[in-house]
Amino acid sequence: VCGGCQYTTLPYAEQLELKDGLVRELLERYAIDQKVYSGIEACPGRFAYRNKMEYTFGDTEKGGPMSLGLHRQRSYMSILTADQCQLVPDDFNALVRATLDFCNERHYSFYHKKSHRGLLRWLVLRHGVRTGELLIHIVTSSQGDFAATEFAEMVQQIPLENMIAGILHSVDDKPADTVAADQTELLYGRPFYHEQLLDLQFEVGPFSFFQTNVLAAERLYDYALSLVSDLAGQNVFDLYSGTGTISMLAARRAKQVTGVEIVPEAVAAARRGAVENQLANCRFIEGDVLKILDELIEKPDLIILDPPRSGVHPKAWSKILAYGVPQILYISCNPKTALSDVAAARGQSYRPLSIRAFDNFPGTRHVEAVVLMSRKI
Repeated sequence: VCGGCQYTTLPYAEQLELKDGLVRELLERYAIDQKVYSGIEACPGRFAYRNKMEYTFGDTEKGGPMSLGLHRQRSYMSILTADQCQLVPDDFNALVRATLDFCNERHYSFYHKKSHRGLLRWLVLRHGVRTGELLIHIVTSSQGDFAATEFAEMVQQIPLENMIAGILHSVDDKPADTVAADQTELLYGRPFYHEQLLDLQFEVGPFSFFQTNVLAAERLYDYALSLVSDLAGQNVFDLYSGTGTISMLAARRAKQVTGVEIVPEAVAAARRGAVENQLANCRFIEGDVLKILDELIEKPDLIILDPPRSGVHPKAWSKILAYGVPQILYISCNPKTALSDVAAARGQSYRPLSIRAFDNFPGTRHVEAVVLMSRKI
Protein backbone atom coordinates (compact mmCIF):
# COMPACT_ATOMS: atom_id res chain seq x y z
CA VAL A 1 0.00 0.00 0.00
CA CYS A 2 2.86 2.43 0.60
CA GLY A 3 3.84 2.22 -3.07
CA GLY A 4 7.49 1.62 -2.31
CA CYS A 5 7.60 -1.97 -3.56
CA GLN A 6 4.80 -2.54 -6.06
CA TYR A 7 6.22 -5.87 -7.27
CA THR A 8 6.89 -7.43 -3.88
CA THR A 9 3.93 -9.87 -4.10
CA LEU A 10 5.17 -11.28 -7.42
CA PRO A 11 7.51 -14.29 -7.67
CA TYR A 12 11.02 -12.99 -8.28
CA ALA A 13 11.32 -14.69 -11.69
CA GLU A 14 8.21 -12.78 -12.77
CA GLN A 15 9.65 -9.49 -11.49
CA LEU A 16 12.75 -10.02 -13.60
CA GLU A 17 10.66 -10.95 -16.63
CA LEU A 18 8.65 -7.73 -16.33
CA LYS A 19 11.76 -5.56 -16.02
CA ASP A 20 13.52 -7.34 -18.86
CA GLY A 21 10.41 -6.85 -20.99
CA LEU A 22 10.41 -3.13 -20.21
CA VAL A 23 13.97 -2.76 -21.51
CA ARG A 24 13.21 -4.79 -24.64
CA GLU A 25 10.19 -2.59 -25.38
CA LEU A 26 12.40 0.49 -25.10
CA LEU A 27 14.98 -1.02 -27.44
CA GLU A 28 12.23 -1.56 -29.99
CA ARG A 29 10.82 1.94 -29.47
CA TYR A 30 14.19 3.58 -30.13
CA ALA A 31 15.13 1.18 -32.93
CA ILE A 32 18.20 -0.17 -31.11
CA ASP A 33 19.49 -3.57 -32.22
CA GLN A 34 18.49 -6.11 -29.56
CA LYS A 35 21.60 -8.16 -30.35
CA VAL A 36 23.66 -5.78 -28.18
CA TYR A 37 21.37 -6.40 -25.20
CA SER A 38 22.57 -9.19 -22.88
CA GLY A 39 19.52 -9.32 -20.61
CA ILE A 40 19.00 -8.50 -16.93
CA GLU A 41 21.14 -9.41 -13.92
CA ALA A 42 19.29 -10.61 -10.81
CA CYS A 43 19.94 -8.86 -7.51
CA PRO A 44 22.31 -10.47 -4.97
CA GLY A 45 19.50 -10.38 -2.38
CA ARG A 46 15.76 -9.73 -2.49
CA PHE A 47 15.23 -8.41 1.03
CA ALA A 48 16.85 -6.07 3.59
CA TYR A 49 19.02 -4.51 0.90
CA ARG A 50 18.30 -0.81 1.47
CA ASN A 51 20.94 1.01 3.53
CA LYS A 52 19.00 4.27 3.80
CA MET A 53 15.39 5.24 4.51
CA GLU A 54 13.72 8.60 5.01
CA TYR A 55 10.61 8.18 7.16
CA THR A 56 8.00 10.95 7.41
CA PHE A 57 5.90 11.85 10.46
CA GLY A 58 2.21 12.33 9.68
CA ASP A 59 -1.10 10.54 9.92
CA THR A 60 -2.80 7.91 7.79
CA GLU A 61 -6.25 9.47 8.07
CA LYS A 62 -6.92 13.13 8.78
CA GLY A 63 -7.16 13.59 12.55
CA GLY A 64 -6.03 10.03 13.24
CA PRO A 65 -3.12 8.88 15.42
CA MET A 66 0.38 9.94 14.43
CA SER A 67 2.26 7.65 12.06
CA LEU A 68 5.91 7.39 11.03
CA GLY A 69 6.77 5.86 7.71
CA LEU A 70 6.09 6.19 4.01
CA HIS A 71 3.52 7.87 1.78
CA ARG A 72 0.49 5.86 0.80
CA GLN A 73 0.56 5.16 -2.92
CA ARG A 74 -0.68 8.16 -4.94
CA SER A 75 -1.22 10.21 -1.78
CA TYR A 76 0.73 13.29 -0.75
CA MET A 77 -0.74 13.60 2.73
CA SER A 78 -1.36 10.06 3.99
CA ILE A 79 1.57 8.44 5.85
CA LEU A 80 1.63 4.74 6.69
CA THR A 81 3.73 3.52 9.63
CA ALA A 82 6.49 1.35 8.14
CA ASP A 83 7.77 -0.74 11.03
CA GLN A 84 7.52 -4.06 9.19
CA CYS A 85 9.27 -3.21 5.92
CA GLN A 86 11.01 -6.14 4.23
CA LEU A 87 13.44 -4.02 2.21
CA VAL A 88 15.38 -2.68 5.22
CA PRO A 89 17.42 -4.23 8.05
CA ASP A 90 15.40 -5.32 11.11
CA ASP A 91 17.11 -2.56 13.11
CA PHE A 92 15.33 0.09 11.00
CA ASN A 93 11.92 -1.38 11.85
CA ALA A 94 12.79 -1.46 15.56
CA LEU A 95 13.98 2.17 15.46
CA VAL A 96 10.82 3.35 13.70
CA ARG A 97 8.57 1.73 16.30
CA ALA A 98 10.62 2.97 19.27
CA THR A 99 10.81 6.51 17.87
CA LEU A 100 7.08 6.66 17.22
CA ASP A 101 6.33 5.39 20.76
CA PHE A 102 8.76 7.92 22.25
CA CYS A 103 7.11 10.82 20.41
CA ASN A 104 3.56 9.69 21.10
CA GLU A 105 4.30 9.38 24.83
CA ARG A 106 5.28 13.05 24.82
CA HIS A 107 2.26 14.09 22.73
CA TYR A 108 4.41 15.73 20.09
CA SER A 109 2.69 17.05 16.97
CA PHE A 110 3.85 16.30 13.45
CA TYR A 111 4.68 19.00 10.91
CA HIS A 112 1.70 19.55 8.63
CA LYS A 113 2.71 19.95 4.98
CA LYS A 114 -0.04 22.46 4.17
CA SER A 115 -0.24 24.62 7.30
CA HIS A 116 3.52 24.33 8.01
CA ARG A 117 2.74 23.96 11.69
CA GLY A 118 3.99 21.23 14.01
CA LEU A 119 7.21 19.77 15.39
CA LEU A 120 8.19 16.37 13.96
CA ARG A 121 9.33 16.07 10.34
CA TRP A 122 11.57 13.08 9.46
CA LEU A 123 13.53 10.16 10.80
CA VAL A 124 16.46 9.25 8.52
CA LEU A 125 18.24 5.94 9.10
CA ARG A 126 21.47 4.85 7.39
CA HIS A 127 23.37 1.58 7.63
CA GLY A 128 26.93 0.54 6.80
CA VAL A 129 26.48 -2.87 5.20
CA ARG A 130 30.18 -3.77 5.40
CA THR A 131 30.86 -2.12 8.75
CA GLY A 132 27.64 -2.78 10.67
CA GLU A 133 27.31 0.88 11.69
CA LEU A 134 24.07 2.88 12.05
CA LEU A 135 23.51 6.62 11.68
CA ILE A 136 20.27 7.87 13.26
CA HIS A 137 19.02 11.33 12.31
CA ILE A 138 15.80 12.94 13.50
CA VAL A 139 14.63 16.22 11.97
CA THR A 140 12.15 18.59 13.61
CA SER A 141 10.99 22.16 13.16
CA SER A 142 11.71 24.81 15.78
CA GLN A 143 8.02 24.90 16.77
CA GLY A 144 8.34 23.27 20.17
CA ASP A 145 10.86 21.65 22.47
CA PHE A 146 12.15 18.28 21.36
CA ALA A 147 13.74 16.18 24.11
CA ALA A 148 16.85 15.44 22.09
CA THR A 149 19.01 14.16 24.94
CA GLU A 150 16.26 11.81 26.15
CA PHE A 151 15.74 10.61 22.57
CA ALA A 152 19.43 9.73 22.23
CA GLU A 153 19.39 7.91 25.57
CA MET A 154 16.27 5.96 24.55
CA VAL A 155 17.80 4.92 21.22
CA GLN A 156 20.91 3.58 22.91
CA GLN A 157 18.76 1.26 25.02
CA ILE A 158 17.15 -0.48 22.02
CA PRO A 159 18.56 -3.99 21.42
CA LEU A 160 20.02 -3.71 17.91
CA GLU A 161 22.04 -6.05 15.74
CA ASN A 162 24.29 -3.24 14.50
CA MET A 163 26.39 -0.63 16.31
CA ILE A 164 25.27 2.98 16.55
CA ALA A 165 27.90 5.23 14.99
CA GLY A 166 26.05 8.48 15.60
CA ILE A 167 22.76 10.11 16.60
CA LEU A 168 21.89 13.57 15.27
CA HIS A 169 19.08 16.08 15.69
CA SER A 170 18.48 18.70 13.00
CA VAL A 171 16.12 21.66 13.00
CA ASP A 172 14.61 22.60 9.63
CA ASP A 173 11.96 25.29 9.17
CA LYS A 174 12.00 25.41 5.37
CA PRO A 175 8.57 24.54 3.93
CA ALA A 176 9.95 22.24 1.22
CA ASP A 177 9.13 18.55 1.75
CA THR A 178 12.75 17.43 1.40
CA VAL A 179 15.12 16.51 4.21
CA ALA A 180 17.37 19.46 5.02
CA ALA A 181 18.69 21.32 8.06
CA ASP A 182 19.06 24.87 9.27
CA GLN A 183 21.19 23.53 12.12
CA THR A 184 22.35 20.10 13.26
CA GLU A 185 23.38 18.91 16.72
CA LEU A 186 25.41 15.76 17.32
CA LEU A 187 23.81 13.93 20.23
CA TYR A 188 26.02 10.86 20.32
CA GLY A 189 29.06 9.42 18.54
CA ARG A 190 30.13 10.95 15.22
CA PRO A 191 28.21 12.60 12.36
CA PHE A 192 28.98 9.90 9.80
CA TYR A 193 29.31 6.16 9.39
CA HIS A 194 31.97 4.18 7.57
CA GLU A 195 31.27 2.06 4.51
CA GLN A 196 33.31 -0.05 2.14
CA LEU A 197 32.50 -0.55 -1.53
CA LEU A 198 34.76 -3.00 -3.33
CA ASP A 199 38.09 -2.03 -1.76
CA LEU A 200 37.35 1.68 -1.29
CA GLN A 201 36.61 3.35 2.07
CA PHE A 202 33.93 6.01 2.54
CA GLU A 203 32.62 8.33 5.23
CA VAL A 204 28.86 8.77 4.73
CA GLY A 205 27.21 11.69 6.50
CA PRO A 206 23.55 12.51 7.14
CA PHE A 207 23.11 14.32 3.81
CA SER A 208 25.57 12.37 1.66
CA PHE A 209 24.37 10.63 -1.46
CA PHE A 210 25.50 7.02 -1.47
CA GLN A 211 24.46 3.87 -3.28
CA THR A 212 21.31 2.50 -1.63
CA ASN A 213 22.13 -1.15 -2.35
CA VAL A 214 25.86 -1.65 -1.77
CA LEU A 215 26.12 -5.28 -2.89
CA ALA A 216 24.25 -4.60 -6.12
CA ALA A 217 26.24 -1.40 -6.77
CA GLU A 218 29.51 -3.30 -6.40
CA ARG A 219 28.40 -5.80 -9.03
CA LEU A 220 27.20 -3.07 -11.41
CA TYR A 221 30.35 -0.94 -11.13
CA ASP A 222 32.64 -3.94 -11.46
CA TYR A 223 30.86 -4.98 -14.63
CA ALA A 224 30.74 -1.45 -16.07
CA LEU A 225 34.48 -0.86 -15.72
CA SER A 226 35.23 -4.34 -17.09
CA LEU A 227 33.75 -3.15 -20.40
CA VAL A 228 36.56 -0.62 -20.80
CA SER A 229 39.46 -2.60 -22.22
CA ASP A 230 42.30 -0.27 -21.26
CA LEU A 231 42.09 2.59 -18.77
CA ALA A 232 45.86 2.89 -18.32
CA GLY A 233 47.16 6.31 -19.31
CA GLN A 234 43.65 7.64 -20.01
CA ASN A 235 42.17 10.99 -18.99
CA VAL A 236 38.63 10.23 -17.79
CA PHE A 237 35.66 12.54 -17.25
CA ASP A 238 33.07 11.18 -14.78
CA LEU A 239 30.01 13.38 -15.24
CA TYR A 240 27.23 13.47 -12.61
CA SER A 241 29.80 11.82 -10.35
CA GLY A 242 27.83 11.88 -7.06
CA THR A 243 30.09 10.92 -4.17
CA GLY A 244 32.74 9.79 -6.65
CA THR A 245 32.49 6.03 -6.29
CA ILE A 246 33.10 5.11 -9.92
CA SER A 247 35.57 7.99 -10.28
CA MET A 248 37.74 6.48 -7.58
CA LEU A 249 37.40 2.97 -8.97
CA ALA A 250 38.51 4.21 -12.39
CA ALA A 251 41.35 6.27 -10.88
CA ARG A 252 43.11 3.11 -9.72
CA ARG A 253 43.85 2.35 -13.38
CA ALA A 254 43.51 5.66 -15.23
CA LYS A 255 46.02 8.50 -15.53
CA GLN A 256 43.60 11.18 -14.33
CA VAL A 257 39.90 11.27 -13.42
CA THR A 258 37.81 14.45 -13.22
CA GLY A 259 34.41 14.16 -11.55
CA VAL A 260 31.74 16.82 -12.06
CA GLU A 261 28.76 17.01 -9.69
CA ILE A 262 26.26 19.78 -8.87
CA VAL A 263 25.42 18.75 -5.26
CA PRO A 264 27.91 20.41 -2.85
CA GLU A 265 27.60 17.74 -0.14
CA ALA A 266 28.33 15.00 -2.65
CA VAL A 267 31.41 16.83 -3.95
CA ALA A 268 32.71 17.34 -0.43
CA ALA A 269 32.23 13.64 0.32
CA ALA A 270 33.96 12.67 -2.93
CA ARG A 271 36.97 14.84 -2.13
CA ARG A 272 37.24 13.30 1.33
CA GLY A 273 36.99 9.85 -0.22
CA ALA A 274 39.81 10.55 -2.67
CA VAL A 275 42.05 11.63 0.21
CA GLU A 276 41.06 8.68 2.39
CA ASN A 277 41.75 6.25 -0.47
CA GLN A 278 45.03 8.00 -1.38
CA LEU A 279 44.00 8.78 -4.95
CA ALA A 280 45.96 11.87 -5.93
CA ASN A 281 44.92 11.50 -9.58
CA CYS A 282 41.23 12.02 -8.81
CA ARG A 283 39.71 15.51 -8.59
CA PHE A 284 36.14 16.72 -8.20
CA ILE A 285 34.55 19.92 -9.52
CA GLU A 286 31.32 21.34 -8.12
CA GLY A 287 28.91 22.66 -10.72
CA ASP A 288 26.41 21.98 -13.47
CA VAL A 289 27.79 19.65 -16.15
CA LEU A 290 26.32 21.93 -18.85
CA LYS A 291 28.43 24.86 -17.63
CA ILE A 292 31.54 23.07 -16.39
CA LEU A 293 32.18 21.43 -19.77
CA ASP A 294 32.70 24.94 -21.22
CA GLU A 295 35.32 25.68 -18.56
CA LEU A 296 37.41 22.51 -18.80
CA ILE A 297 40.46 22.97 -21.00
CA GLU A 298 41.75 19.41 -21.19
CA LYS A 299 40.11 16.81 -23.41
CA PRO A 300 39.02 13.38 -22.16
CA ASP A 301 39.92 9.99 -23.62
CA LEU A 302 36.88 8.35 -22.03
CA ILE A 303 33.62 9.75 -20.66
CA ILE A 304 31.64 8.02 -17.91
CA LEU A 305 28.25 9.39 -16.92
CA ASP A 306 25.62 8.44 -14.37
CA PRO A 307 22.92 11.13 -14.73
CA PRO A 308 19.72 11.60 -12.72
CA ARG A 309 16.50 9.86 -13.74
CA SER A 310 15.64 12.68 -16.11
CA GLY A 311 18.71 11.86 -18.20
CA VAL A 312 21.25 14.23 -19.73
CA HIS A 313 20.16 17.74 -20.71
CA PRO A 314 20.08 17.86 -24.54
CA LYS A 315 22.58 20.74 -24.65
CA ALA A 316 24.93 18.92 -22.29
CA TRP A 317 24.55 15.73 -24.36
CA SER A 318 25.56 17.67 -27.49
CA LYS A 319 28.68 18.94 -25.75
CA ILE A 320 29.55 15.45 -24.49
CA LEU A 321 29.18 13.92 -27.95
CA ALA A 322 31.19 16.76 -29.51
CA TYR A 323 34.33 15.58 -27.70
CA GLY A 324 34.32 12.62 -30.07
CA VAL A 325 35.87 10.23 -27.55
CA PRO A 326 36.17 6.62 -28.77
CA GLN A 327 33.91 5.28 -26.00
CA ILE A 328 31.22 6.56 -23.62
CA LEU A 329 30.20 4.47 -20.60
CA TYR A 330 26.62 5.37 -19.65
CA ILE A 331 25.25 4.14 -16.28
CA SER A 332 21.58 4.88 -15.75
CA CYS A 333 18.86 4.47 -13.12
CA ASN A 334 16.26 5.04 -15.87
CA PRO A 335 16.60 2.96 -19.06
CA LYS A 336 13.97 5.09 -20.80
CA THR A 337 16.02 8.29 -20.71
CA ALA A 338 19.29 6.39 -21.24
CA LEU A 339 18.13 4.65 -24.41
CA SER A 340 16.57 7.88 -25.65
CA ASP A 341 20.00 9.52 -25.26
CA VAL A 342 21.66 6.55 -26.99
CA ALA A 343 19.29 6.92 -29.94
CA ALA A 344 19.96 10.66 -30.12
CA ALA A 345 23.71 9.97 -30.36
CA ARG A 346 23.37 8.32 -33.77
CA GLY A 347 23.79 11.68 -35.44
CA GLN A 348 27.27 11.92 -33.95
CA SER A 349 28.22 8.44 -35.23
CA TYR A 350 27.86 6.69 -31.84
CA ARG A 351 26.38 3.22 -31.57
CA PRO A 352 25.80 0.97 -28.55
CA LEU A 353 28.24 -1.94 -28.28
CA SER A 354 26.77 -3.43 -25.12
CA ILE A 355 23.60 -2.96 -23.04
CA ARG A 356 22.81 -4.83 -19.85
CA ALA A 357 20.05 -4.27 -17.29
CA PHE A 358 20.49 -4.73 -13.53
CA ASP A 359 17.84 -5.35 -10.91
CA ASN A 360 19.27 -3.43 -7.99
CA PHE A 361 15.90 -2.89 -6.28
CA PRO A 362 13.79 -6.07 -6.06
CA GLY A 363 10.14 -5.58 -5.26
CA THR A 364 10.09 -2.20 -7.02
CA ARG A 365 9.66 -1.12 -10.63
CA HIS A 366 13.14 0.37 -10.85
CA VAL A 367 15.69 -0.93 -13.33
CA GLU A 368 19.34 0.10 -13.77
CA ALA A 369 21.23 -0.14 -17.05
CA VAL A 370 24.84 -0.04 -18.26
CA VAL A 371 25.51 0.99 -21.86
CA LEU A 372 28.88 1.08 -23.60
CA MET A 373 28.83 3.32 -26.66
CA SER A 374 31.46 3.43 -29.40
CA ARG A 375 32.11 6.06 -32.07
CA LYS A 376 32.46 4.96 -35.67
CA ILE A 377 35.58 6.38 -37.30
